[in-house]
Amino acid sequence: MNRDVRWKQRFSNYKKAVAQLTEFIEKGELNKFEVQGLIQCFEYTFELAWKTMKDYLEMEGFDVKSPRTTIQTAFQIQLVEDGHTWIDALEKRNLMSHTYNEEIVKEVEELIRNNYYPLIKELCSKLEELE
Repeated sequence: MNRDVRWKQRFSNYKKAVAQLTEFIEKGELNKFEVQGLIQCFEYTFELAWKTMKDYLEMEGFDVKSPRTTIQTAFQIQLVEDGHTWIDALEKRNLMSHTYNEEIVKEVEELIRNNYYPLIKELCSKLEELE
């Protein structure tokens, strides 16, 4: 498949996921089930984010394999501005599987709202400019 088409298809899915995540964020106070939904929504949106970056970078001629090298390369070419927070989000994904622990859930919700969601939105805007 044409790499240009591939990244645009993935980006289309990413935009839909960002729209869903935005609904959770804008809802304000969430009950415990909604928080679990927010976390799951963030997880698949983040997955689409790095894979969309990967497809875009490959179309541009970069050879990236892992999420970490994808994020590092995206930072180097200024596709993303806050490489450290992207890497932090990548590392915190493992923490998110522990949604049964209420203390962790609160921490993860705050991280998504305050740190990771702005990155997700920023990447979406940047890619829209490049589309």
